[in-house]
Amino acid sequence: MTGVRLSLLTRERIFGVVLLVPCFLFVAVFAFYPILYSFYLSLHRIILGLPRLGEPFVGLTNYRDLLHDRIALHALGNTFAFVFISTFFEILLGLAIALVINRHFRGRGLVRAAILVPWAIPTVVSSQMWRFIFNDKYGLLNFLLYGSQTSSYVAWLADPAYAFTAIVAADVWKTSSFAGLLILAGLQVIPDELYDAARIDGASAWQQFLRITLPLIRPALLVALLFRTMDAFRVFDLVFVMTQGGPADSTNVLQFYGYKKIFAEGLMGYGSTISVLVFLVTFVVSLLYIRVVGRRFLQEMG
Repeated sequence: MTGVRLSLLTRERIFGVVLLVPCFLFVAVFAFYPILYSFYLSLHRIILGLPRLGEPFVGLTNYRDLLHDRIALHALGNTFAFVFISTFFEILLGLAIALVINRHFRGRGLVRAAILVPWAIPTVVSSQMWRFIFNDKYGLLNFLLYGSQTSSYVAWLADPAYAFTAIVAADVWKTSSFAGLLILAGLQVIPDELYDAARIDGASAWQQFLRITLPLIRPALLVALLFRTMDAFRVFDLVFVMTQGGPADSTNVLQFYGYKKIFAEGLMGYGSTISVLVFLVTFVVSLLYIRVVGRRFLQEMG
């Protein structure tokens, strides 16, 4: 009998491994291989359009040049500012959205579907829409603020401070609903009995939020924070469509700077170095989130 049980257990393990192999192969081909090949390219001097000449190995020269590249360092600062500001407002608005659509009211299903519309729109399309909204000549924002007084129009995408604010606003508008959807999943698992008991004890709505809701949705907040942080570090299409990194490099982020180095200047090796830097920064920040912020939250989930 014991032998039969061991045989069945072995078959189940083998079957589980067989099911996991295609997944691991997919991840290896479409994730690990591009990362490793980008690292390989970053160690060589490759210029598109010129003879390869064996792709000379330059070691860490590209990385040393990157440390002294003032435009790259400025782009890194823009990236961190974009990630911090956009993620903060997306989590904040996502929490508010989740709290609203978690309540029971007539037409809640329709409201939930409508809230997800911005997230469902492709980023290129929403970026083009926001570029029209912020246009200084025929944009909707200037028309709402100043009407037909063309002399008072603000060139939103031509001013460094306004341009950076514009791409942050566009990103927050699009992805807050995604954060709200993740946080809503955490709200759905909170038993109603906890709120009933709190109301009987005389707890106010604010006390219920601080003592019940917020502690129990921390794992969901961490997941939303991780997803949005990693996605914000890879921002490209928003900048490409709306500002092209300008004006005066005020919206130039690392991912877009790497694109310009590879496809505009043909510096494949140096551009790959920037891509590797984006990956490393995202990886390190994600680990810090999990270790510093998320350890206790993950224990609560377990």
